[in-house]
Amino acid sequence: MTSPAGELSVAEIEAALLTRWPESKLEPSLDRIRALTDLLGDPQTAYPVIHITGTNGKTSTARMIESLLRGFGLRTGLFTSPHLETLRERICFDGEPIDSERFVETYRDVAPYLDLVDATSESEGGPRLSYFEVMVGLAYAAFAEAPVDVAIVEVGMGGAWDATNVADGQVAVVMPVAIDHVNYLGDTLAGIAGEKAGIVKANAFAVLAQQPVEVAEIVLRRAAEVEATVAREGLEFGLRGRLGAVGGQVLAIQGLGGLYEELFLPLIGEHQAHNAACALAAVEAFLGGGRGELDVDVLRTGFADVRSPGRLEVVRRSPTIVLDAAHNPHGAEATAAAVGTDFGFTRLIGVLGVLSDKDARGILAAFEPVLAEVVITTVPGPRSMDADALAAQAVEIFGEDRVEVVPRLDDAIEAAVALAEDGADDLGGLGVLVTGSVVLAGAARQLLKGTPSQGARSRAQP
Repeated sequence: MTSPAGELSVAEIEAALLTRWPESKLEPSLDRIRALTDLLGDPQTAYPVIHITGTNGKTSTARMIESLLRGFGLRTGLFTSPHLETLRERICFDGEPIDSERFVETYRDVAPYLDLVDATSESEGGPRLSYFEVMVGLAYAAFAEAPVDVAIVEVGMGGAWDATNVADGQVAVVMPVAIDHVNYLGDTLAGIAGEKAGIVKANAFAVLAQQPVEVAEIVLRRAAEVEATVAREGLEFGLRGRLGAVGGQVLAIQGLGGLYEELFLPLIGEHQAHNAACALAAVEAFLGGGRGELDVDVLRTGFADVRSPGRLEVVRRSPTIVLDAAHNPHGAEATAAAVGTDFGFTRLIGVLGVLSDKDARGILAAFEPVLAEVVITTVPGPRSMDADALAAQAVEIFGEDRVEVVPRLDDAIEAAVALAEDGADDLGGLGVLVTGSVVLAGAARQLLKGTPSQGARSRAQP
């Protein structure tokens, strides 16, 4: 269905974006995005930026930073990727996705400049702007038009060559670095760290999550080269303690300016507690260079308001159904640890699907200790690993008796619920974990919350 003559819809814009290079395809160049932002008047310079990279934890940490800064009275812009249900989620104002009217208006304003950059690039034998590059341009333009007091920007892939890196972050946050995207970033921690360190700019404030030694050395070397101030988790700041609570956890965090206690975070898992420590340090760095203690009551309110859909999100009860977007071994290990310690499951069944360019074996191995059985399914969209091929790897890790193949996601969830309840005398402690892909988590969320799975086939995952 098309919109009235002369009008555009979000769906039509998304369809146009899908004719471009997908987010899974990258060329190590900032030329096109720089050409676009130059034509737009460099909107990314109109507000301070907090820039976030790393392998896992970026989105949740970005959302925490945004919520905390909003609590301090700042108007926030938030750019994250990929999305779970609608691409409007990627561009948020004050914690809410950009509304359809503003999104369409922004695209209409930017579209003529997209055509100019596309034409120039193609005339030189290059590609058009990619899906992700266009989204970055839209976000930066929308934030300038608003205007926002601060933009919290999550890197799409890597760092130095990521399209978001046309902005110079006043604060650069480097979350835990692990192996992922080997086809673009390489298969060594040193190579990946070098790419991610590229977001640390001259005279910035760099906040480093706990890292492998070789990663920390590379990021610290970059910080020294550009004369950035550094704060390291476990040294200048860090998690002091956490206690489980209904619907989340209560944290004590040693920040850059003081010790903050009784911080309720409505997210589950020790990894989220460490993300919270990094988020708090980033906010301290942004608001005052890490000097002086912040108002703990404002911090408590900000943390309590954090939401991160698709990250150990409970969407059903009896049995409990949990969604998680873990899509690489490092993320899967964190999720597995969380379900093993923060939930009281006595029998947990997995519904697992992965994209074809991911380390499926590593993901399966991470989940094997906590899953009684696993239902292998297909991720909506053309990039999914074939269910039978994934199941063959699962059998090698779980054993044939613990693996079932159900290609359709809705049927797979029903099969997992039946397996969870099968033979159980007490229905307490039974659970289903849907995981392996951001796309899968988003599609499951739509199914289980009763919303149409519109656009599921088009979503891209890093």
